[in-house]
Amino acid sequence: MDITTTTAAGLAKAIKEKQTTSREAVAAYLGRIESHDGKIGAFLNTYPEEALKNAEEVDARIAKGEATGPLAGVPVAVKDNICIKGKTATCSSKMLAEVAPPYDSHVAEQLRKAGAIVIGKTNLDEFAMGSSTENSAMKLTRNPWDTQRIPGGSSGGSAAAVAAGFAPLALGSDTGASTRQPASLCGCVGFKPTYGMVSRWGLIAFGSSLDQIGPFARTVEDAALLMNAISGPDRRDSTCTKNAAPDFTANLKDGINGMKIGVPTEYFNTDGLDSEVRAKVMEAIETMKAEGAEIVEISLPMLEYAVPTYYIIATAEASSNLARFDGVHYGHRAEEPGNIIDLFSKSREEGFGAEVKRRIMLGTYVLSAGYYDAYYLRALRVRQRIADDFSSAFKKVDVIAAPVSPCTAFKVGEKSQDPLAMYLSDIYTISANLAAIPAISVPCGSSSQGLPIGLQLMGERFRDADLLKAAYAYEQATGTIPQIAPLG
Repeated sequence: MDITTTTAAGLAKAIKEKQTTSREAVAAYLGRIESHDGKIGAFLNTYPEEALKNAEEVDARIAKGEATGPLAGVPVAVKDNICIKGKTATCSSKMLAEVAPPYDSHVAEQLRKAGAIVIGKTNLDEFAMGSSTENSAMKLTRNPWDTQRIPGGSSGGSAAAVAAGFAPLALGSDTGASTRQPASLCGCVGFKPTYGMVSRWGLIAFGSSLDQIGPFARTVEDAALLMNAISGPDRRDSTCTKNAAPDFTANLKDGINGMKIGVPTEYFNTDGLDSEVRAKVMEAIETMKAEGAEIVEISLPMLEYAVPTYYIIATAEASSNLARFDGVHYGHRAEEPGNIIDLFSKSREEGFGAEVKRRIMLGTYVLSAGYYDAYYLRALRVRQRIADDFSSAFKKVDVIAAPVSPCTAFKVGEKSQDPLAMYLSDIYTISANLAAIPAISVPCGSSSQGLPIGLQLMGERFRDADLLKAAYAYEQATGTIPQIAPLG
């Protein structure tokens, strides 16, 4: 079998049935990373010795007939803002370049229980702030389908790793688009669960009320398998669900006959939506109609306020969350400061990149005396209005369909000097984070230049399983499994 083109579900089955071994699987992926990641830049670190040792332990347990987890022996890549004990969690920032957490995040614990093998940590925009992975202080990540283009962000490394065949599964985080947008631009599946479905314990925070860990995969079934492993209660995260997570694969194949799919007019009438993206998304909606879904036109009038609302709330939370990185507690410390104030200012000046500084300053401004009511509190009110729009829509429909990104992957450097243009890359995705609802990007074709395009589906809070079912039905209706990028 060709291990690196096999789905995660197929690989897990093959390992358990002894058609291959976990060691062979891990070695195959590590070999592909060694051969090709030099021109992609998906990984910041890989752990070959540890990964192969863990794989051999899985193989030994299987040989003895012992019980193993559902992802036993399957390699997984992890975004480098998620803590793994003893491994650096840099957030692609000079500020945390040498910091190695002394504990596992909740999702890392769950991966171990499921038997998955973590093979490395992936690149991201610094502290997850960006839409192109060009803000990393460590390296540039490129799109596997066209290395002159960006992979999306902030989880560009994880999306590129799956799209390039460096790992069958990966974890990312999504604050405003960061699983769905890079998945769309790299041609894989990216899922943002309902806020609270997956514990944020051990995720280095950007925007605490918006952040959510989610999976990347080549297929919806693989994403559902990874969700089964990482979701559910965790007492260390007060915002996490107290209820047991459902089996996301149980009703995956039930189909969408009779399901109502909402199509919001505002998502298709905005300036800047590429005509090829619009055509492919509408074609995907027609495919779902052919599968028995009812298409319903709906309105989400508060969409036009989503971008400013998001960037007020997200920057305010970032300003607060990043205040602790001061050169005293941990992280980068400036050499030979004149006094304590000099230590704080120099350490932060040297440790943070330009985009992180921009967002800290914006956030500090909107939280400052005299502006708190005018900006931050008003943004919170608008956020509630956006959530109310979605609540009203879900009284009429089961799932909402829309584009993920207004365009396909743009060229490296094309928007890096225009922050507003970069922020508008997330115009179709950030409302799901503001409303705390689940959303997924599924490949729905390519542009005339061969660049991937994604279909976004959004669902009602904690109806993640139904959303995955709809995405799976669309994926199966197309009759194709997304291919890995041909890297030569």
